[in-house]
Amino acid sequence: MMVKQHMLFTLYSICGIVLKDILAVSVAATKNKLRGAQGQFPIVQNMTVTEGGIVNLTCRVEHNDNTSLQWSNPAQQTLFFGDKKALRDNRIELVRATSQELTISISEVTLADEGMYTCSLFTMPVKTAKAFLTVLGMPKKPEINGLTKPVMEGDQITLTCVTSGSKPAADVRWFKNEKEVKGAKEVNASGKTFTVKSSLQLQVNRHDDGVAYTCRVDHMALTATHEETTQVLEVHYAPYVEIKHSIPAPLEGQYLKLECVPHGNPSPDPVLWTKDGGELPDLDRVIVEGRELTFMALNKTDNGTYRCEATNHLGTSHAEYKLVVKDPNALPGPPDHALIGGIVAVVVFATLCLIIVLGRYLARHKGTYLTNEAKGADDAPDADTAIINADGNHAHAEEKKEYFI
Repeated sequence: MMVKQHMLFTLYSICGIVLKDILAVSVAATKNKLRGAQGQFPIVQNMTVTEGGIVNLTCRVEHNDNTSLQWSNPAQQTLFFGDKKALRDNRIELVRATSQELTISISEVTLADEGMYTCSLFTMPVKTAKAFLTVLGMPKKPEINGLTKPVMEGDQITLTCVTSGSKPAADVRWFKNEKEVKGAKEVNASGKTFTVKSSLQLQVNRHDDGVAYTCRVDHMALTATHEETTQVLEVHYAPYVEIKHSIPAPLEGQYLKLECVPHGNPSPDPVLWTKDGGELPDLDRVIVEGRELTFMALNKTDNGTYRCEATNHLGTSHAEYKLVVKDPNALPGPPDHALIGGIVAVVVFATLCLIIVLGRYLARHKGTYLTNEAKGADDAPDADTAIINADGNHAHAEEKKEYFI
């Protein structure tokens, strides 16, 4: 009996030691797992994608002990738990699933996909990281409204450019033949997207005929280019006329061409030539071909006022050219430059000679204009004595004269 009790006691002691060791090992393992879990954090980043595009969402863990990773959408629906797909959406696919990474892709992205996505690491406790997915709305091709063709000169029109579907709101700009002009901008929200309008008011004149107005849309979703639409104005206006001539001063016998150049829309064609209010004379020698009036050999009978008249449905205009044919023999010849030069040289020479003669004359008479008092003033006590002395010394005056050559 005593032996049995001793054996039981020994068995209980051994079991207690084994259980104690197992418990110690289990506690240590749990502590190590918790210690390792404290160093595990999921890493994600925010993403931006254009509507209709494809985007990858990646969750990474630097150190992982095979703990599972999970992606959830903004509605907190599980997309993937490890490599197991949880949501039936053909647009969402698994790219990579390891103990340290879970990457999924979303194709044909819509605006509804925008929001906060969550990556969960199932440690104790569960750790999460959030990534915001931004979806850019692609602006639609702009439309230009308010243009009717044709536009009449003097009309006031308003061109309106409209683009919708952009997120954020697009930038709309106007260009007139590639030169930017300012329009009035208006932005309206429509759900998650925006409709942008820009208006341009114009007072139309004939110079606007053929001018291209372009509406250009810029947006961050348009990375490589921009969307634009162009409209070309067609302006109808009354004609105006000018006459061009082939030579400036017509002479008898010369060839002369007069060209009537009408400007107008619709084009005023044909034109009408008249002379002095009547018909053109001598049509055998004066040729009318389209808008051109040609004189093969001018004579003085061609003198007169020639008129070109152009008409369209908006009005009539004319221009006049006064033709004066001159006789080439009656015209003064060109100036004789040699003769003119000779005359100038003679005049200059004569002037120089006159100056020399006058100078010599003035030099010869220098010092001879002395009064009688001055001639005898050296030895005379008064003026009367000086005159007497001057008369006495007259004989010696020739000896005191100075001559200059």
